[in-house]
Amino acid sequence: MELLPKTLFLCLALALTNGGPVPPNDAAVDEAALPDRCEGIEFDAVTPDEKGNIFYFKGGHLWNGFHGAAQLSNEFFKELDDIHHIGHVDAAFLMHNADNPGDHDHIYFFLDDKVFSYYNHTLEAGYPKEIQEDFPGVPSHLDSAVECPKGECMADSVLFFKGHDVHVYDITTKTVKIKMWPHLPVCTSAQRWLEHYYCFHGHNFTTFNPVTGKVSGSYPKDIRHYFMKCPGFGHGGDYKVPKCSEVKLDAITTDDAGKSYLFAGSIYMRLDTRGSGLHAFPITRAWKEISNGVDAVFSHGEDMYLIKDDQVYIYKTAAHYTLIEGYPKTLKEELGIEGHVDAAFVCPNEHTVHVIQGNMIRYVDLIATPRAVTDYPLPLSGINATLCDAEGIQLFKGSQYYKYASPMLLSMSRIAPHPLPITNALLGCRNE
Repeated sequence: MELLPKTLFLCLALALTNGGPVPPNDAAVDEAALPDRCEGIEFDAVTPDEKGNIFYFKGGHLWNGFHGAAQLSNEFFKELDDIHHIGHVDAAFLMHNADNPGDHDHIYFFLDDKVFSYYNHTLEAGYPKEIQEDFPGVPSHLDSAVECPKGECMADSVLFFKGHDVHVYDITTKTVKIKMWPHLPVCTSAQRWLEHYYCFHGHNFTTFNPVTGKVSGSYPKDIRHYFMKCPGFGHGGDYKVPKCSEVKLDAITTDDAGKSYLFAGSIYMRLDTRGSGLHAFPITRAWKEISNGVDAVFSHGEDMYLIKDDQVYIYKTAAHYTLIEGYPKTLKEELGIEGHVDAAFVCPNEHTVHVIQGNMIRYVDLIATPRAVTDYPLPLSGINATLCDAEGIQLFKGSQYYKYASPMLLSMSRIAPHPLPITNALLGCRNE
């Protein structure tokens, strides 16, 4: 923020030397003052807002998302500079506290010994406060912070980093446990993205487990390959979201936690996190044993079933998709059926999986031993994927889908309904 006055001073000095005033080039000054994250800078803080936009902070500037140039922080959070003139932040995070709407989805910024609370990009009344007033036991002059919801941590928590110490703050009990993770670099900023945790240090990052701090894989990696678009950088993630008229699914499912997954070829995408962007990942990233795509996927309770050829893989969803011991098993062993599976679905709060094979739909009771199987004719064939939710049943075939109100109406139907086109609102594909 000091560059502008200095530049103006130099322009005036030069003007006086040359015998007259020369107006400065404001556009050139502004452009020169903007930091460029592609040069390999170190972020001060990273946080999403309540709408899923991710902000990367450096000094008095920020970047909104993975694309675009730096902007002044006070264009989004005006009081940061206009009122309090803090210039930068030490740490930031988005509060996850669904049981307390007064705090949930609020952004907290930290500077020295102060905390600022924002909602809808507006500073809340009574802020800034002393950090200890809102977060007892949390130290001042933090390096970084990141939210950790229950299920990923033992309870709804915030991880506060200072050096190699990690202060794990339980937002319900307002207590702190201190852990030491000397194997992890000092995190100058931290980010939770699609249930993974990233420690930023310099222009690199290291992925870590939020409970143990364990680092798995080869790190550090350059953030310019993954978290921004920079010339000469990239990680091979060149998957482009297809046009809606070109969509072809292999499977789609929503688990009991509300996480929606789309499978196509060797990749999967999360549909419920579109606020953070629609991103494709290799299936092996989450389900390490599945290397050649899937034929069908369905969720039942805390388990996710992935079917490939005649094999059934069952993963525990609460344990970051850990394959249950003893699996895979054959279709015959697990579901009491044989043959190629086109699609499968389980409706919410039910225990029957509906398996589509050609122009037949087979009802399999998942709590009966041995499995009880009932067959019904289907007025359709060539189905690629199916989904059952509160809105009914959707049967996907190429770039179209068929909608039924319930499994009973589907099994009783003898004439296929009129197909509907897949849209951006439905799957996040590109409209024509």
